Amino acid sequence: MAQLPSFALDFERPLLDLERKIEELKTLSGSGATDFGQEIARLEKKARRLQSEIFSDLSRWQVTQLSRHPARPYFLDYIEMLFTDFFELAGDRRFAEDASIVGGWARLDGETVLVLGHQKGRNTKENMLRNFGMPRPEGYRKALRLMRLAERFGKPILTFVDTPGAYPGIGAEERGQAEAIAVNLEAMAGLTVPVISTVIGEGGSGGALAIAVANRVLMLENSIYSVISPESCSTILYRDTSKAEKAADALRLTARDLYQMKVVDELVPEPPGGAHRNPDETAESLGRVLRKHLASLRSLAPQALVEDRYAKFRAMGVFGRR
Repeated sequence: MAQLPSFALDFERPLLDLERKIEELKTLSGSGATDFGQEIARLEKKARRLQSEIFSDLSRWQVTQLSRHPARPYFLDYIEMLFTDFFELAGDRRFAEDASIVGGWARLDGETVLVLGHQKGRNTKENMLRNFGMPRPEGYRKALRLMRLAERFGKPILTFVDTPGAYPGIGAEERGQAEAIAVNLEAMAGLTVPVISTVIGEGGSGGALAIAVANRVLMLENSIYSVISPESCSTILYRDTSKAEKAADALRLTARDLYQMKVVDELVPEPPGGAHRNPDETAESLGRVLRKHLASLRSLAPQALVEDRYAKFRAMGVFGRR
């Protein structure tokens, strides 16, 4: 169901103010005191036109902001909307549990699949628990353990990417952050079961890629995927964080950019105004795309799945001469 977000980005605030005015008029009209039907109809038409104007031509920086919207659906929201019988599996069996990556068994239309994804928090307490969606080495090692388990049982793997990047803390580096990511990249390249990865928000650097070496890579249309965040890029290149917007343009990090460059296999449409406006509709669209690609991958033999994944990534960055 469509809903009005409690938080608005600067560029969507005029639309939200107008929609709140419409809701107020509907409440007054519903009380029976006065009929505002004509005024409501006029404002609704104006709101649709304004929404089209705002969201039909977003800049790359605006898409970046939208991908981080605090009301945007997170991984566990999609688990609730798309899957049944979710059973979480925890721990890397080496050091600790990392709550910034969640994984476990679930059913999609009755079929058992392994689901795995980054999870952010909605408030300070949750963000402390989830480390703002930034995994430590134990998170990636847990992910690898679960993917190996899925391979052993011949079950498809569905991963959901939404992270600013791997956690850069001293402890994480001491426990082998880079090694954990590298091992995941190598292992995922050789998995003999179907792997589908979907970028649902932010896809930040190796922290995202560590669970995204897949046969099919999907992106929600207002998500981003990049080797570095615009803020970090602007700090390195321009030594000025205020130039993040310029860096976002240079990075070409939006879903549409990456689809044009054939890094991404398909874009998943979002409702007008973004996924946070109608999570149920977004999940429905994502479910259709996941089912389609799962059906096509089921026909491939184990070795063919490995070769398909290799060919996909081997072709990236290859361009013909003009």
